[in-house]
Amino acid sequence: MPAVALAMYRAPGLIPFLCPVACYLALAAGLIAHHHHHCPTFQHRGLNAALSLWLSFFQGYPASSWIPIHNLNHHRFVNREGDVTNTWRYSRRHTWWTASTALFTFQLVEPTQAFVREARESQPALYRQLMAQYGVWLGTNLLLLGGAVALYGPWEGARVWLLASVLPALFAQWTLAFFSYIQHVHADAWSEHDHSRNFTGKLFNFLIFNTGYHTVHHAQPGAHWSTLPAAHARIERHVHPDLNVGNFLSWCFRSYVLALVSSRFGTRQLGRDPWDPPQHPHAPT
Repeated sequence: MPAVALAMYRAPGLIPFLCPVACYLALAAGLIAHHHHHCPTFQHRGLNAALSLWLSFFQGYPASSWIPIHNLNHHRFVNREGDVTNTWRYSRRHTWWTASTALFTFQLVEPTQAFVREARESQPALYRQLMAQYGVWLGTNLLLLGGAVALYGPWEGARVWLLASVLPALFAQWTLAFFSYIQHVHADAWSEHDHSRNFTGKLFNFLIFNTGYHTVHHAQPGAHWSTLPAAHARIERHVHPDLNVGNFLSWCFRSYVLALVSSRFGTRQLGRDPWDPPQHPHAPT
């Protein structure tokens, strides 16, 4: 991650070739941060804190933001009322527009601010860790912007910074929100096994650290990411066939291109609507 980023600052001519690599690595940083905050990478608390600092810059936002938004909220409500990342707040349809704008419809600010306030009031060690992450994220960006401007002047320096650091971070945040949206849209939020969509392609999961196995991740959020394929295999027969997708790209083509021609290629709501609780819900955790 740092080698690719610094290479673009050292030789801006490499940006057209390395920026796509940096975008993927920023996404990888976000996915690693997600797994890291479910199943800590190290046994030593200090090493875990150091990794969170490292990932904060490359994923484009403090790594601990996963805790209030994802761990404490999304895993509790799973696309039902109360989930700040639910898929149906502004539209109950599933189109390219609703999926691609998911990042801007999620209500991320309030739970993050509440988490920081609570840490400041009752968990000083956690609060210091959070402030360190914000400091690294903001300070490193300012340092890189200043260095690029010093090397190449204000306009070219700003362009280098935007393409080498900001664009990969934005890509990571947008893609993480897109993944969250498509893994829950039109799934059955009230079902024990049908609350999530799984993308099971081996190459796809190799590139995204098995994040495609989403049903079992909700069932076993603390499981190490390397164990998810085997865990998914044990429950796969209980998951609705429409929610086990073999090829991510072909699913996107059907959902966002072919569905424009015929609605039969798009997704449909399985089970009860997420905003309409049953009398005695058997809700996932």
